[in-house]
Amino acid sequence: MTLLDNEREIRKEIFKYFGYVEDWRILPFDDCRGLFWKLYSSNVAYASTEFDLANESGEMWLDEIYTNRHLPKHVYRGEDFTMILTDPHCDGNQFLSIFTNVLEVR
Repeated sequence: MTLLDNEREIRKEIFKYFGYVEDWRILPFDDCRGLFWKLYSSNVAYASTEFDLANESGEMWLDEIYTNRHLPKHVYRGEDFTMILTDPHCDGNQFLSIFTNVLEVR
């Protein structure tokens, strides 16, 4: 079961990059690195193109930032990537969504 051992080690390395300490809930990753994104007070919007994000059209999503009282924060910024705890309010899912910093729209 080397694959399972590798999965645990890779998760630890990703968490180390972001300074995230897993606690209470074990959340899956959502790879959003190719999407344009923007933070709002309690939400993150993301889309396939910057145009769709700016015009709230096309392939665009809006997820609530998932908060958990066991965690000190819910947005973890690294040098090149940002990890945000997200709740799309679909089927009870929550994610560790990872975005590319250069695609953030401010």
